[in-house]
Amino acid sequence: MAAGCGEDPSLERHFKGHRDAVTSVDFSLNKKQLASGSMDSCLMIWNMRPQMRAYRFVGHKDAVMCVQFSPSGHLVASGSRDKTVRLWVPNVKGESTVFKAHTATVRSVNFSSDGQSLVTASDDKTVKVWTVHRQKFLFSLSQHINWVRCARFSPDGRLIVSASDDKTVKLWDKTSRECIHSFCEHGGFVNHVDFHPSGTCIAAAGTDNTVKVWDVRMNRLLQHYQVHSAVVNSLSFHPSGNYLVTASNDSTLKILDLLEGRLLYTLHGHQGPATCVAFSRTGDLLASGGSDEQVMVWKTNFDAADCGDVLKTQKPGTSSVIPEDGTHQTLPSEMDCGIHLKKTKTQDSGGNHEQQEEETSLANTLEHIMGQLDVLTQTVSILEQRLTLTEDKLKECLENQQKIIQNKTS
Repeated sequence: MAAGCGEDPSLERHFKGHRDAVTSVDFSLNKKQLASGSMDSCLMIWNMRPQMRAYRFVGHKDAVMCVQFSPSGHLVASGSRDKTVRLWVPNVKGESTVFKAHTATVRSVNFSSDGQSLVTASDDKTVKVWTVHRQKFLFSLSQHINWVRCARFSPDGRLIVSASDDKTVKLWDKTSRECIHSFCEHGGFVNHVDFHPSGTCIAAAGTDNTVKVWDVRMNRLLQHYQVHSAVVNSLSFHPSGNYLVTASNDSTLKILDLLEGRLLYTLHGHQGPATCVAFSRTGDLLASGGSDEQVMVWKTNFDAADCGDVLKTQKPGTSSVIPEDGTHQTLPSEMDCGIHLKKTKTQDSGGNHEQQEEETSLANTLEHIMGQLDVLTQTVSILEQRLTLTEDKLKECLENQQKIIQNKTS
């Protein structure tokens, strides 16, 4: 048990409703909803409040490979084997707009932190960037030479990281659209990749059973975990940046302590492969999905310090690496990537308290407005689709009318 942890993680609840393997899970901002995608071609929205029924959204013509809530929580993006991306409004109606995103299976969808852009990755070997509001294609990144399993924006939106079956993880500059580095140290396909909340490093999960953490400023390996006995399918950073959770075909979830560079917990729950995992935006919950068609929600029970305190980067020290042979090594200080984060308590004087309340209120108002804009945009988009359908029908009717007139006159 590491210092700074409360009780052990515990299974809070599990959801049954999918009819095939679960492929992806994601929490909404306020933790009131959880989205999951499945090989059964459905998207499920589970309500975290008891007695609230789940919504099953049908629209994709084939397996749903990935799902993600927009930062405001007012939209859900999904990618499918039917080559399309859908944007859903996660309410009772579950309306969606659809666009043909790729020429093969869409493996990954990810919103930028401002909610304005969407990055998608596909078996057509490309990564594509889109505007959310108009679902307008912006550009393609196409240097991978095999299926692209995953693509993610950095927290500041300047970088994109992608993971592929060509055994590389590529780092891209969003503005110049150039590949600025390729990490080639994986011994197998790379299933999943994500940015550390600080934006200074990335973690990648591979079919060689390993999890690797790289510094994206120095482009060097920081940590290497050989904790699973089978393929690692998915991973998620805790919002504090201190922990990483992984899901594997060995049916377990593992929680890694990044500060100590070691395995902290092994969670057993799924029968068969654990396919996907994600921390909630506040880090007090984590969700996992498996080939057993189940979605599980776990309480992390980390102490409050890791779930809400202000985090400051410590002076560079040493960061541990655990190589495959199990011996313990340290890396020189210049390779530290801000994983070593210091927890600092916020001092609360009366004046500060009022200011904080005002700022929180303003933030909430802005978030609400953003959410309303999302819904409005989605509504306009749906109306545009309907208008197009109506115009097509009208055109058809007029053409038929013309034919009838021509037949009569001839």
